[in-house]
Amino acid sequence: MISDAMRTRMNEQINREVYSAYLYLALSAHSERANLKGTAAWFMAKHSEEMSHALKMYRYLLDQDAKVELAAVSAPPVAPDGVLAMFEETLAHEREVTSAINDLVDQALSEKDHATNIFLQWFVTEQIEEEATVSDIIGRLQLFGDKGQGLLMIDNELGAAAKTMGQADTADAGA
Repeated sequence: MISDAMRTRMNEQINREVYSAYLYLALSAHSERANLKGTAAWFMAKHSEEMSHALKMYRYLLDQDAKVELAAVSAPPVAPDGVLAMFEETLAHEREVTSAINDLVDQALSEKDHATNIFLQWFVTEQIEEEATVSDIIGRLQLFGDKGQGLLMIDNELGAAAKTMGQADTADAGA
């Protein structure tokens, strides 16, 4: 069983993960309206991933016989103009999530909560991947541009990546 402090912080993280999903849903809608179908699909896949993260934490709390306490989810900000700006916002957000996950790990270590520490290691690794992926997209946008043919190429790549992400989510759900 986890401590009340850890339970509270894990519930707060569930809220962050749902907010992340909500943010990516908003960015998907913004991309869709801009006729960037690949980018919209990528953000929609990210939405699904973030909901999956929230549900992993939800299940962990229940498995630890801890109370799940869902909170209100704030509205995401208005999407910035331009694909590069959307991905820069995404990277800043992912860095905030990384910091929150690291704080949870620190809490688990300070409490000698080995089960929670082990559980959180998956999220630590996931955040490394999240930041690296978005940094790579930003680098490509800076190299090829977020207009014209460069944007079309990147939009197509993001659409292909979204399909792969969706397949990975399906495989993870069956595990």
